[in-house]
Amino acid sequence: MAKTTQRFFDARPDSISQARTFTTEALAEWDLPDRVEDIRLCVSELATNAVVHGTVPGHGFLVKLAAEEEAVRMEVHDSRRQRPEARQAADTDTSGRGLILVNALADGWGVQDRTPSGKIVWCCFKAAGGTTA
Repeated sequence: MAKTTQRFFDARPDSISQARTFTTEALAEWDLPDRVEDIRLCVSELATNAVVHGTVPGHGFLVKLAAEEEAVRMEVHDSRRQRPEARQAADTDTSGRGLILVNALADGWGVQDRTPSGKIVWCCFKAAGGTTA
């Protein structure tokens, strides 16, 4: 049976930790302990991108979680169409590694346009031993 939940967050730095807590609590409620740390780290990175790069003034972001059978899909919806790009950060850079981490931890991720404006950055996580994305 599919399970979904979502929550809207203001575009403030403290919303990033709130998004992590929301994600952890939802996965615990659904009794899905597999991959919790990977999913928490990815929601943290994508929420950070939404706060720093993805929201226009006066707009926040939405975190949506969906669990079906053997996979969890996590989405972050924001209000700018500018697509994030994974880049190789220099050793001295203090940021710029988020999408590299998402790429390494998730079983798949991507970006899609949202109507009428904005985008959705999503990633999927297979459960331990899962075969679907």
